[in-house]
Amino acid sequence: MHVFVTGASGWLGSAVVEELLSNGHQVSGLVRADEQAVRLTAAGAQAVKGSLEDVGVLTQAAANADAVIHTAFNHDFSRFIENCEQDRRTIELLGDALAGSDRPLLVTSGLSGLPKGATELDLPNPASLRKSESAARALNARGIHAAAVRLPPSVHGIGDHGFLPILIRLAREKGISAWPGNSNNCWSGVHRLDAARVYRLALEQGVTEQVYHAVAEEAIPLRTIAQTIGRNLGLPSGEREAEHFGWFAMMAAADMAVSSEQTRRLLNWQPQEADLLTDLNHPSYYSL
Repeated sequence: MHVFVTGASGWLGSAVVEELLSNGHQVSGLVRADEQAVRLTAAGAQAVKGSLEDVGVLTQAAANADAVIHTAFNHDFSRFIENCEQDRRTIELLGDALAGSDRPLLVTSGLSGLPKGATELDLPNPASLRKSESAARALNARGIHAAAVRLPPSVHGIGDHGFLPILIRLAREKGISAWPGNSNNCWSGVHRLDAARVYRLALEQGVTEQVYHAVAEEAIPLRTIAQTIGRNLGLPSGEREAEHFGWFAMMAAADMAVSSEQTRRLLNWQPQEADLLTDLNHPSYYSL
């Protein structure tokens, strides 16, 4: 099938593009810069130049595709509320372009606000600022074939520039690799290539569910993550209060650990790549 992918040059989106191409699908991908377009074309995909603000570009690209995967999101946390609203508008726009057909839309969501051990059947937290999943559910209510792939806080791998590097930078700055005091919170994790397979398998099996969990490691104590970082940096590790983590305190203390049993069973998905702690012991995480 022909799949339109937003965020096609991003950390996850580029892995999704590679996964689709290597399994015989055609891909068109949204990119903003000329050098990104060159790389995408060299990989065998069609580059669609534009941004999430380009209504006409998005509408036409989605209308021309057999399916859409939305991975793009602006991770500038200084304007997180605005970025969440942009994400919601984009999902509505893509859904409108697919209306009247059975062509599927897969959007990207997270685990924030879900109870520990949540399954794919648990509803998203209505208080969550990010509305990706609720936007997909609203499309479903209109008869549009939309679903959400929930990602863990760590989508890891060599070249990771997400939350694990934030914890590493904090450890360097503070001289200690810390976890929140009086907390036994856990994070889930997944390798970016394993996550990409979830998107591909869900499309190939007809997107039969409203939610998929791209979660390989279901519950890793943040204490264990911090201790691993400390060993690799040659720094002590220990508990610290919320102010130690600054703007990242809420994320550092969050329990984001869920089950992916249903997704594994329905998609016959088995993670194949390195787990989070194995990746976190790789020197490249500490080379910057």
